[in-house]
Amino acid sequence: MPVPSSGSFSRAARYLAGGVDSPVRAGAPMGGPGPILRAARGSRVFDIDGREYIDYLCAYGPVILGHSHPAISAAVAAASQAGTVFGTTHDEEIRLAERLTTHLPSLERLRFVNTGTEACMSAVRLARAHTGRSKLVRFVGNYHGHSDGMIFSAGASANTARNGRSGVTRGVARDVIVLPYDDVAALRECFGRHRADIAAVIVEPVAANMGLVLPDARFLSELCALCRESKALSIFDEVITGFRLGLGGAQGRLGILPDLTCLGKALGGGLPIAAFGGRQAIMDGLAPVGAVFAGGTFSGNPLCVAAARACLDVIEGDVGFYPRLESLGRRLASGAQAALVKAGLPYPVVSIASMVDFMFRTGPPHRDAAQAAQADSGAYARFYWAMLDEGIMLAPSQNEVMFLTAAHTEKDVDATIGAIERALLRSR
Repeated sequence: MPVPSSGSFSRAARYLAGGVDSPVRAGAPMGGPGPILRAARGSRVFDIDGREYIDYLCAYGPVILGHSHPAISAAVAAASQAGTVFGTTHDEEIRLAERLTTHLPSLERLRFVNTGTEACMSAVRLARAHTGRSKLVRFVGNYHGHSDGMIFSAGASANTARNGRSGVTRGVARDVIVLPYDDVAALRECFGRHRADIAAVIVEPVAANMGLVLPDARFLSELCALCRESKALSIFDEVITGFRLGLGGAQGRLGILPDLTCLGKALGGGLPIAAFGGRQAIMDGLAPVGAVFAGGTFSGNPLCVAAARACLDVIEGDVGFYPRLESLGRRLASGAQAALVKAGLPYPVVSIASMVDFMFRTGPPHRDAAQAAQADSGAYARFYWAMLDEGIMLAPSQNEVMFLTAAHTEKDVDATIGAIERALLRSR
C-alpha cells in the first residue's frame, strides 16, 4: 500500500498536532495516513513520491472546477496585485453578493465569512437572537462545523462526545436537541414537546457526511412547515450542496426555501470563503443594524472573493456545466453498481448530481447515522488502500462521498470503474 516516504508523516507529527490540521487526514479508520500530497492539477493529485491519482476526495467538496483551474488562478493573481486584504468593504464583494442573491432567492441579505463552521455558528446565533429562544434542533450524522453546539453527534470525522474531555460543556449540550435524520415522526414529537423553546432547526438538505442520504421530500417540507407554525427558523446547511447541486443549491433543486442558508466549499472553487444569509428582516439582526456580532479580519477577503467570482463566471458561462457533471455522476454510479454486482457484493450505490457513494453495508440504501454505522469499516479500509494502489484517491472514511469535478472526463470515470472492480476483488 502507498505510504508517506522519508518519514514525512513522522516529521509532521513533530510539529503539527497529531501530524494534521484536521483529524480525518490522519486516516485513523484506515489504519494510518494515506499519501502526503505535493501538487494537484485538473482531476489529478500527486504525492511526494511522484505517484499520480485520479482524485475523488476533491478536498471534501470545494474543488468543483478541478484543481488549479486557470480562471481561478488568474483571478487570484490579478486580485493580489490590487491588495490582499483591506479591512473595509470593497466593490468586488458587493458584486459577488449581488450575484449570489440572484441564484438563491432565499438570500435577501447575506454576510461573508471564511468557513462553513463560521457560517453555521453565526446563523444559529442570529436565529436565537431573532426568536428570543435557546434550543437548537440538529440531526445525528449531519456535520455543521466544529463549534461547540455542532460537534457532538455530528457526521464526518467529528468527535461525537457531548462533554468531558471533548471540551463541550453540559451547558452547551442542554441547548441542543439531536434527532435522527429523515424522521418526520421524531421531528413532530420534538416540536410537540419544545415548540415554545426552539429557535431553529439546522439540517443538511442532502446529507453527505454519513455517506450520502437523499431524504424523503416530506422531511424537508415538514421541517420548514413546523418551523413556520412555531415561529422557529429553518436553516439549510448548503456548505456541500451549494453550487454543487446547481446554482440554486439543494433548495433550488428541491423547490424548498429555508429562512437561513449557509454556503461554503464550492463557492470559492478551492479558496476559503463562506457565507450565510436569509430574509432581510432576519439579517437586520446583525450588527451594525442589530445587536448580533458576526465578523472577522479576513471575511470577504479580496483573493477569495475573486476566486468565487471566477468560479461563478465559469459555471454561468457554460450551459452544459451541470448536465456534464450529472452525466459523469450517473456514469460513475452505474459503473460502480455493476462492479459491486460482479463482485457479488449487495451494496447499493447512491448518487445525486456530482456526488456518488456506496457503503459496505447490505440492504437498501441507509437512511440515517445509525444505519451508516452498520457499515463494515474494515472492508472499506482494505478497499481504500487497494484503490490507492490502482491510482484512485478516495476519502479515508466511508462517511465521506466521492466528488466529481468539471475536470473529470469519461475516460477518468471508466478507468475508475475498472479500478473499483479490481479493488473489490483484491480486498475481499
